[in-house]
Amino acid sequence: MDEKNLQELQKKLGYCFNDPDLLINSLTHSSYANENTKKGVASNERLEFLGDSLLGIAISLLIYTTKPKLTEGQMTKLRAELVCERSLAELALELDLGSYLILGRGEENGGGRSRPSILSDTFEAVLAALYLDGGFEPLNQFITTCFKQRIDIPTRSVTDFKTLLQELTQVKQGQTLVYEKTNEHGPDHNKSFTVVVKLNGESLGTGVGKTKKHAEQEAAKASISILENSI
Repeated sequence: MDEKNLQELQKKLGYCFNDPDLLINSLTHSSYANENTKKGVASNERLEFLGDSLLGIAISLLIYTTKPKLTEGQMTKLRAELVCERSLAELALELDLGSYLILGRGEENGGGRSRPSILSDTFEAVLAALYLDGGFEPLNQFITTCFKQRIDIPTRSVTDFKTLLQELTQVKQGQTLVYEKTNEHGPDHNKSFTVVVKLNGESLGTGVGKTKKHAEQEAAKASISILENSI
């Protein structure tokens, strides 16, 4: 990346890096690193791991301080929607992060600069770079700027926990969600269903409802809480 692009991106981020190499690393996709192993090029995957956790903390703080009337369940739902792949990819597009990505030839030719999964991962990696270079304050300021309008979008009132869980787990490729009915009891006019969500074959959250669909939503809601609390 040339100096002009580096300065341009820092201006968009509203932060000047003390160590520009951190920013460059956050933009380096594994496809490029794999093609340049002899040069010792590192991908942004470790930064992405850290950025994912930092984002969860900062968004939780933002929701807690700006939405005092929300219940725990409502806060969990809002957080899941704000940090899903679609949301982060949209923010990356607004910053035009795709133009600054350092990609291998295969990803470059395959449209990697506009791929939602790559954009969302890069956004998280940039967050980690901000934190490592300047601490929590510039990271928190940047996240607040990015999300302060999104947090008030009226559509946040949706209650489709299954969709939110699907988006949350799709951040990583190869994830499989299955809803399995484990129990059904009671007379026809007053049945109760128990459903468990399995992620990659492992039991995650359990829900109970008067209908199978309601039980699935409750299981998805419980699963979101488990996943978010594991950050």
